Amino acid sequence: MTMYRKLIALMCAALPLTAAHASDSLDQLRQFLSNTRTARANFEQSVVLRNGKPGQQASGNMLLQRPGKFRWTYEKPYSQLIVGDGTKLWSYDKDLNQVVVKAMGQALGASPAALLAGDNALDKNFELSDAGEADGLAWLDAKPKTNEAGFQHVRMGFKGGLPQAMEVQDAFGQTTRLRFTSFERNPSLPADSFRFTPPKGADVVGE
Repeated sequence: MTMYRKLIALMCAALPLTAAHASDSLDQLRQFLSNTRTARANFEQSVVLRNGKPGQQASGNMLLQRPGKFRWTYEKPYSQLIVGDGTKLWSYDKDLNQVVVKAMGQALGASPAALLAGDNALDKNFELSDAGEADGLAWLDAKPKTNEAGFQHVRMGFKGGLPQAMEVQDAFGQTTRLRFTSFERNPSLPADSFRFTPPKGADVVGE
């Protein structure tokens, strides 16, 4: 399984409104979700292996439209694409010319992506708690209530009312770290941002 697909399994793409103190992280998340319809950002991703050694690094951009739609694009060091259209989740590996498709309900639920693009019923799937302040960020910890989520917990860092970071620890002790830049809340997005048609000749696997 590539790093991309492992992250998709974890994420399926740290959010708030007015940052103040670390104790406000829960309120910031809920306010952001209540007041955000669309979002756009660049990201840098790094992986820390279970033994503490660095893994692969990647970068790209993401778009989201709540509830349930997002577009996650890897640009470096490989070209990969994830599109959630509200009904299905499409994962396209350009190098393999392969598309994996599954139902969105199966892909979201108790996943990190649900914290970004899902509905507001977070307490249904997560145990949310304030995680204090570190590295100048106010941190939130989210633990899935189901054992089938594929990850142990997610940490999200907030600063100045904008998402700055997300850390996902999987069941094997590997941590995927994301740093967001150029984050925009409620931008106008092209109507076809969350549509996906498998390229001609691609191998389509799944539903």
